[in-house]
Amino acid sequence: MTAANARPHVHGPSSSTDWQQRVAHAFSRAAPRYARLAEAQRAMGERLWSRLPDRAQHILDLGCGPGHWSVRLAGRYHKGGRVIGLDLAPGMLEEAHQRHGHRAHWLCADAAALPLPDAGLDLVFSNLALQWCPDLEAVLAELHRVLRPGGRALINTLMPGTLAEVSKAWSRPSQPAALLPFHASDHHHRAARLAGFSRIGVGATTQRFHYPDLAAVMSSIKGVGAQAARGAGLTRADLARATRRYEALREPAGLPVTYHLLTLELER
Repeated sequence: MTAANARPHVHGPSSSTDWQQRVAHAFSRAAPRYARLAEAQRAMGERLWSRLPDRAQHILDLGCGPGHWSVRLAGRYHKGGRVIGLDLAPGMLEEAHQRHGHRAHWLCADAAALPLPDAGLDLVFSNLALQWCPDLEAVLAELHRVLRPGGRALINTLMPGTLAEVSKAWSRPSQPAALLPFHASDHHHRAARLAGFSRIGVGATTQRFHYPDLAAVMSSIKGVGAQAARGAGLTRADLARATRRYEALREPAGLPVTYHLLTLELER
């Protein structure tokens, strides 16, 4: 999965459930065009790929989307490896099955309540899904539970400042843009420690991508489900205002979209 745009405030279990349903629906709708529009997400995923261990047999791709990384993992660990591609969005898993068949086992589930046994996994790979989870502590606790002693979790997620250009372009004085509440690195480190991980590595980088116009920017985000909660009612005046604001940020390479990437390397 990928970076996100606006989301509602989560005040309790019912709000959290509603948010998950909206995310699942948005990503399911985006599934057919996700692979074509997720170039930035794949580029950031290569950071995780370079950190994979030499050996692993039981592997979870958490937030697998249409299965790009699941299938690559199955190829990487083809000798005895078994990959589970897990996602909250049924439409993503349908797309993954249509594209890749049974090269991985596809599972629809919530990352905070994994239907997996204790200590059964060697490796968890998760590229840009964790920021969609409203309860970071619960997800990391679940990952610790399902990993065997010595097992590793490699995670890409996003930090504050991500998609700042999008926020600036679309915000209105009466209704400031509300992006996902991205957490800083120390928050992730603390949550991983509370979950019980014995080794915790945290690395931060900034990656910037460029697009020819606002339509391309929004396609790169909307096409991967990231418009889940902005809401309806945008007018032509809103679009014109956003275009002017974004054009003021134009660089020689095009309109910028900045991601503040956090990479976690956790060992149970």
